Amino acid sequence: MNSVETFLAMGGYGAYIWPAYGVALVVLAAIWIDGVWRRREIERQLRALEGQSRSARGRGGIES
Repeated sequence: MNSVETFLAMGGYGAYIWPAYGVALVVLAAIWIDGVWRRREIERQLRALEGQSRSARGRGGIES
């Protein structure tokens, strides 16, 4: 058990290292979640634009 405590203490700097890892993990998770949300929003917008394009072609408004 002593080796685990020594590892977690990180030579006395554990109080600084572990919170830094935690902050980095939270930031990376936030970036990932933001990317997923943005991709979904862009895909929704693209589907809407494709739908408008198809309906305009059906009415003869846009030539291909």
